Amino acid sequence: MDWLMAPWEYAFMRNALVGGVLIGAICGAVGVYVVIRRIAFVSGALAHAVLPGLVLAQIAGVSLFAGALAAGIFAALAIGFVSRGGTVREDAAIGIVMTSMFALGVALATRAGGFRDLSPLLFGDILGIGTSDIVVLAVFAVLALGALFVFNKELQLASVDPTHATTVGLNVDLVRLGLLVVVALAVIAGIQSAGVVLTGALLIIPAAAAVLLARSIIRLMLLAVGIAVAAAVIGLYASFYLSVAAGAAVVLTGALIFALVGGWRRVRG
Repeated sequence: MDWLMAPWEYAFMRNALVGGVLIGAICGAVGVYVVIRRIAFVSGALAHAVLPGLVLAQIAGVSLFAGALAAGIFAALAIGFVSRGGTVREDAAIGIVMTSMFALGVALATRAGGFRDLSPLLFGDILGIGTSDIVVLAVFAVLALGALFVFNKELQLASVDPTHATTVGLNVDLVRLGLLVVVALAVIAGIQSAGVVLTGALLIIPAAAAVLLARSIIRLMLLAVGIAVAAAVIGLYASFYLSVAAGAAVVLTGALIFALVGGWRRVRG
């Protein structure tokens, strides 16, 4: 049984474990709404859209989290603004904002001297999580999960039956905008683990697996969080013993869990 405890003898692995649990809780819960509202594309879009914020934060010498937060919230608001009223389809608005901001990030990075220092955020560096990062992730978890709890009824109604939500006086556009901001928080949290490239998977895969097992929102969230946390823990073991990138190991573990759940569901009919 020594192999079970061996990874946690190292401080960086313990920090990664705590960070992975927090990221799993955020992405699992928020990902449920990403999946049921069929806006999976938005998670990857927001992950790419934070690139200019990361570059500007690096140039200014301030926290990369702060840069990502500013860019992520700006992108979420921009998507909501462009798609408001249905004049422009939401998927088109996402594509416009994502490509524009990612191109801006590439231009700024090129101007600043390249991508070398940003590679951990492009591809993830969960093993580099420190105490200050854990504090930031804890704050993100409180904000994101708190918003889902406080506005649970509004989010459910706007997601399941937007026509009825409008009839009873709920501002569906405002709810969608608020959800995009919460998704931006989850994306920024996920970047620490899987980077810009793989963050969307952390939001989509656990929730997609949970949808195969449950239907109520609360059960979906609990299952998605459990699957995301399990993927983080097993992925860290895989990274430690197989010497592979931790972020990729976490995402691949989640994909394996999804495949197992899907297979079990097919066998059960």
